[in-house]
Amino acid sequence: MSLSAIGVPGLIIILVIVLIVFGPQKLPEVGSAVGKSLSEFKKSTKEVFEDKDSTDEK
Repeated sequence: MSLSAIGVPGLIIILVIVLIVFGPQKLPEVGSAVGKSLSEFKKSTKEVFEDKDSTDEK
């Protein structure tokens, strides 16, 4: 199942639930933390693939 299978109504429901759980004051902080986590995950994934490619060449 991919993210595109959720659809717009599903994303709206998820955002409303997150807003209720965390409140409007914490929402920017949560968004920033999620963004940093995704960035770090992307960087780590890129490093793993680069390491794999460099070992395949040997």
